[in-house]
Amino acid sequence: MPKGLKRAGGALLIAFTLYSLLGFLILPGVALRIANQQLAELATVPAKLERLELNPFSLELTLWGLHLGESGADQVAFERLYANLQLDSLWSGALHLADVELEKSHTEVLFAKDGTLNLAQLFKLPESPEPPAEEAPSEPFPLRIDHLQLIEGGLHFADLRPSEPVEFVYDSLNLELKKLSTLPDDNSEMSLVAKGPHGGRIDWSGQVSLTPITSSGQLKITEGKMKAFWPYVRDAVPLVLENGVINLSTDYTLDLSKSTELLLNNTSATIAPLAIKAPDGRPLVRLERLEVSETSVDLVKQQVIVGKIRSQNLETWAAREKDGELDWQKLFASHQPPQPQPAPSKATPAPTTEAPAAAAEKPATQVAANASAPATAVEPPKAPVEPSKPWQVLLRDTQLRGYQIHLTDRQPKQPVVLEVGPLNFDLQNFDSLNQSPFTLKLDTGLGKQGKLNVAGQVNLSPISAQLQVATQDIDLRVAQAYLEPFVHLELRSGLLGSDLAVDLKSTEPLAFSVAGRAEVNQLHTLDTLKERDFVKWQQLVLDGLNYQHGDSLAVAKVSLAQPYARFMINEDRTTNVSDLLIPQPADPQAKPAAAGKPLGIHIGEISINEGSANFADFSLTPNFATAIQQLNGRIGSLDSRNPKPAKVDIKGKVDRYAPVSILGSLNPFDPLDSLDLTTSFKHVELTTLTPYSGKFAGYRIRKGRINLDLHYRIEKGQLTAENKLVVEKLQLGEQVDSPDAVDLPIRLAVALLKDSEGKIEIELPVSGDLNNPQFSVMPIVWQTLRNLVLRAVQAPFKFIAGLVGGGEVDLSTVQFAAGSNALDSGAQSALSTLSAALKERPNLRLEVEGMSAASSDGPLLAQQRLQREYQSIYYKILQRRGDKVPAEASQLEVPEDEQAPMLEGIYRSRLKQQPPAEWTELDDDERSAKLREGVLDSWGKSELLLRQLGQARAASIKDYLVSQGGLADERIYLLDVSLGESGTDGRVASPLHLDSE
Repeated sequence: MPKGLKRAGGALLIAFTLYSLLGFLILPGVALRIANQQLAELATVPAKLERLELNPFSLELTLWGLHLGESGADQVAFERLYANLQLDSLWSGALHLADVELEKSHTEVLFAKDGTLNLAQLFKLPESPEPPAEEAPSEPFPLRIDHLQLIEGGLHFADLRPSEPVEFVYDSLNLELKKLSTLPDDNSEMSLVAKGPHGGRIDWSGQVSLTPITSSGQLKITEGKMKAFWPYVRDAVPLVLENGVINLSTDYTLDLSKSTELLLNNTSATIAPLAIKAPDGRPLVRLERLEVSETSVDLVKQQVIVGKIRSQNLETWAAREKDGELDWQKLFASHQPPQPQPAPSKATPAPTTEAPAAAAEKPATQVAANASAPATAVEPPKAPVEPSKPWQVLLRDTQLRGYQIHLTDRQPKQPVVLEVGPLNFDLQNFDSLNQSPFTLKLDTGLGKQGKLNVAGQVNLSPISAQLQVATQDIDLRVAQAYLEPFVHLELRSGLLGSDLAVDLKSTEPLAFSVAGRAEVNQLHTLDTLKERDFVKWQQLVLDGLNYQHGDSLAVAKVSLAQPYARFMINEDRTTNVSDLLIPQPADPQAKPAAAGKPLGIHIGEISINEGSANFADFSLTPNFATAIQQLNGRIGSLDSRNPKPAKVDIKGKVDRYAPVSILGSLNPFDPLDSLDLTTSFKHVELTTLTPYSGKFAGYRIRKGRINLDLHYRIEKGQLTAENKLVVEKLQLGEQVDSPDAVDLPIRLAVALLKDSEGKIEIELPVSGDLNNPQFSVMPIVWQTLRNLVLRAVQAPFKFIAGLVGGGEVDLSTVQFAAGSNALDSGAQSALSTLSAALKERPNLRLEVEGMSAASSDGPLLAQQRLQREYQSIYYKILQRRGDKVPAEASQLEVPEDEQAPMLEGIYRSRLKQQPPAEWTELDDDERSAKLREGVLDSWGKSELLLRQLGQARAASIKDYLVSQGGLADERIYLLDVSLGESGTDGRVASPLHLDSE
């Protein structure tokens, strides 16, 4: 072998050996030593690289066991870092690495309470001078990596800045990049899988370009625990997360070449489950599942398109507090996000640098703020800020199912609780920019049995909506707490139902219409003061409802089934209606409502079926109460803008059996313009009126019925009324002590008014001008009736004489000649008229008072008595003589010569005294005259004789009325006789009196 060749081969061998020694042994050792020296010099924590290997032939570099941090508490570490350099790096103009592998790396990312980052504190880096601001940014270092792998890496993240520390761990990070390059338009294939011990997996795959920075691919988060990042949320909003798991997947495209262009496609996210509570521990939201799919986000277009939203079984709570604010509102208002604490100054602070490009991109105001300038520097005027483009959110198809909302209102004295749900909600084609209307559908329960359905279309700008709203069995008792401050009324039951079309045209000004049907079933209200029913009905239906806001309300038909109302007059004469109202304090700041256009009201028809009412008057003793049942009928069309009389046809019964009817027409919007009503009550039991008869008449009613026919006509304010009363079989009961009773002989009045059939017929016409405030109907009716009774009882004989055409004859007395009880022709005629009138009023009884007058009857009675005494004595004398005598002494004629001897005995026996002694000196005629005068004077003053005459006269009157007038003797009573005065003509009048049975 030639020597030259041998020397060349030896030189190559020596070079190879030296190269090998240098590459395998010397360079790795030197590099390891330098690296550890640099780590020791620059690192602020213990730092060490355990081993470094280099293959000088394959240009493979392997670093083993890097540790930054205290022993057992590495902050940055890896087990192996492998890189394979390619020779073409020498001529390709770019550093070319075939493979880069980082195995079992570990990184601690720790933010302290003051915001300092541990990674920024690991090295003491020298300050680098800032390049001039006008210098263009440098090109990135040319680098190509064929295959980059992160194998089973680990990441521990902790952030102490939030109010609660944030911490999560990924102990299995695997990243693979193929053809990574900083050269222009080179793309790298990338995949990342990250897993942690507490759940939560990240899958990321796609393409990455570093020059310019672009990326596209797929990102997926599986079983992500929301508690890991929730402290960030909680510091923004005061919500405590109990449980929350999120799954996310999306296709994305990112382009930072010109601006930040981000597009997310096929995005889907699932949160299941989710539970959030308030800081005080009360629950706020519980969600079984929320799915968002077929979603895209375009950062450039500022557009979010959500294809589908599906959510099941959300439960939430909300309440209005005593002060009127919502608990959620107060929760957010009271929350103050924690303020970040400034990093404490250190002796050797870590230097901060800012890239030139970043500095160039800072706003001028920020640069000015950072520059040192006098405090009085004037900031230049700012350019007008253009309004930013609004984001557009499109919701294609949203479905919420099984939602449950617990609402509480604590502002009323008694808190109101309303359960809403299960709530199902559908929303299609929602556009936040209102480029098209969206449709919605709501189906939910309200309370225990209520249901609410809403469906239709809505526009946002201008706001408009066309909705179909249906309700069923909405419990109206929820309004009880809101009624209590204003009325003493308990809403015992009430169910609202409706089928309405709502057309919202605008909100400024508010314009909408409501049309359809509404009903309130089983309404029952209770007067809580009296513990009695107030108003109730089985059903109220409004058919053909049409409401135009601020203009009109039309109802085709109002149907009332089994309505009931109670009206009561209290002991103090107030009413139950006024008692129900709770006085409200006056608001000094209240302003009178502005007068506006009156609401037009049109009601096509009002139908009443099986209505009833109760009326009670507790101001009377005993209390008065009556009831009206079986009210049925209708009221015709009512129109406030076309005020024509409406037909009225209502029938019912009082106290179950007495029929009542109301027929005619009226205009309720202007009753003084036109009214024509006929009201009829038949066979109403008068016993129900006993409290009124006791109060105002002083007697109870034992029995009786009344028929009442009222006909009221009003034309242009002029009233013409006809009131006809027919009372049947009226019988008064016992007397009642009442200070309000009229001072009249009521029993007599009843008997005077009651005809032979037991009826009292009274007609009371009333007329007047209703526009006159002094005119009132009921006082006139009452005064007319009172005057009628007064005329009857004050002149009863004149009243009954008018019944038989004898109104000019005085039937109240019977005239007798002095000393006589014989009826002359005038007296007999008057008594015949009286007997005829009494036959017309069978309930009247006649009381005859025998009357005599000492002045005119006395002398005649004395002469008659002396004549009878003569006849009696003479009759006895004739009998002793044995002479023939008549059957009675009154048939005898006593001779005058026989009278004188008898006179002496009559004086002594009747006067019970002796003649005066001085009369012995008188002659016989004078003595007889004195004796006769004494006897006549004594008998002329005799009350016995006067009473007997009065009794005889009364008997003559009764005898004539019974025998000649045909009256029953039991209807005529003889009163005790009286002594009176005679008339100027000497005649004596025996008075007659009327009384009732």
